[in-house]
Amino acid sequence: MPSLGADMDAGTLVEWHVKPGDTVNRGDVVAVVETDKGLVEVEIWEGGVVDALVVKPGTKVPVGTVLATTRASAVPQPTAPPPEARVQASPAARQLARERGVDLAGVRGTGPLGAITRDDVEKAVRPVPPAAPAPALAPAPRPPPAPGPPPAAAQGIDAAGMRRAIAAAMARSKREIPHYYLSLDVDVGPASAWLEAENARRPVTERVLFAALLLKATALAAREVPEMNGFFAEGAFRPAAEVHLGVAISLRQGGLVAPAIHGTDRKSLVEIQADLQDLVARVRAGRLRSSEMTDPTLTVTNLGDQGVASVFGVIYPPQVALVGFGRVLERPWASAGMLGVRPVVTATLSADHRASDGHRGGLFLAALARRLQKPEEL
Repeated sequence: MPSLGADMDAGTLVEWHVKPGDTVNRGDVVAVVETDKGLVEVEIWEGGVVDALVVKPGTKVPVGTVLATTRASAVPQPTAPPPEARVQASPAARQLARERGVDLAGVRGTGPLGAITRDDVEKAVRPVPPAAPAPALAPAPRPPPAPGPPPAAAQGIDAAGMRRAIAAAMARSKREIPHYYLSLDVDVGPASAWLEAENARRPVTERVLFAALLLKATALAAREVPEMNGFFAEGAFRPAAEVHLGVAISLRQGGLVAPAIHGTDRKSLVEIQADLQDLVARVRAGRLRSSEMTDPTLTVTNLGDQGVASVFGVIYPPQVALVGFGRVLERPWASAGMLGVRPVVTATLSADHRASDGHRGGLFLAALARRLQKPEEL
């Protein structure tokens, strides 16, 4: 049973997607586990052949329990075909396409800038029913359908349990992590103007949100100041080799989760936008991936759409920092001896004094602000 966060002690195996004798590759979804945060699709870390399924569906087991055993396979691991490598698609869409045998080169994307989403792959798999002939007369009105079971989005999520788990993790964080806090007001006029001009040339469905710029700037700043990107474990800070930004996403039933966008610093704004939309949709449907929950190296929370001016978050252990963004506000701004009004966002940093100090934290915020002054380079 994988640990899907510092606030998870156990999980319930819901179903297996494999059976003994099946060949699996790294990244394949092999099982579904229910946690306080909903249903999580568990991916396998190493390829091989499934030897035995140890835990039966419906069983709740502690983190660390062996769920299944595998043995080495002589079959080489497949690689993505070069048509697929050039296609813009979210990770979830690529995974589903591999599972269903769908060639992404023939799928029309409906995501930002034409990126292929999981729904696009689903539509490519499902046959389109023929259109029914128009009736000669309007049919008689039907009575409303009887109420059925709750939708999948409302299943598998224990709101009260999630609150308890979040509270336990945050209490541990404040008890064990020596937080320090910094903030910086950033003129985002150049970024806003550049994004407006870019989006004006694109259809509404293909526009990039300002949040994608903030995520990319944060990821590049984390690469520049690595003390903010990694984990504190076994008494020492361990910097992460890559930047996997955890994005705090609120749930309609209450609570939140912060799954990762992998390799955020290496992705384009279009790819980040597509991944963000895919994450939000799956989080609110209660379907997550285990790698998305275990991999975040730095978390970002953005409460600007709630009207909040600034937010100082609590670090999610074993991470060592959390970045917060508030609402973009029109503020008086002095530049080159002239006073004017500019769009300004407050960026905040909550950081672990065991891994860094205020000087390094200040360099991080300065790097983030500098990146937003040159949006064309993001």
